[in-house]
Amino acid sequence: MPRKPKRPCSYPGCPNLTDGRFCEEHAKEEARRYEHYDRDPATKRRYGRAWKRIRDSYAAAHPLCEECLAKGVYTPTEEIHHMLPLSQGGTHDRENLKALCKACHARIHAERGDRWHNA
Repeated sequence: MPRKPKRPCSYPGCPNLTDGRFCEEHAKEEARRYEHYDRDPATKRRYGRAWKRIRDSYAAAHPLCEECLAKGVYTPTEEIHHMLPLSQGGTHDRENLKALCKACHARIHAERGDRWHNA
């Protein structure tokens, strides 16, 4: 199957061609800008060093995506999902966590409608 043609980087004034939104040179810079200016400060407090330890230990205990595994497909865990979001009173307890691949995690958030804050 042919690949999509590359497009110019979305960073102002950058002529580099890329497969994604930003070229490699500007992707990290844009992520840093997002974390500093656009991300909700309350989110930073909820996802600190303690969360990283919990996330890593849960991923080690659950190396396969739980959604895919239920369908009989073996996909490695890429993200840890809160079934009840922290913003709605959820916690980092293991009963509230689920190991997912990126595709399943994105699908769950798209179905909920909370990924892109359209509401």
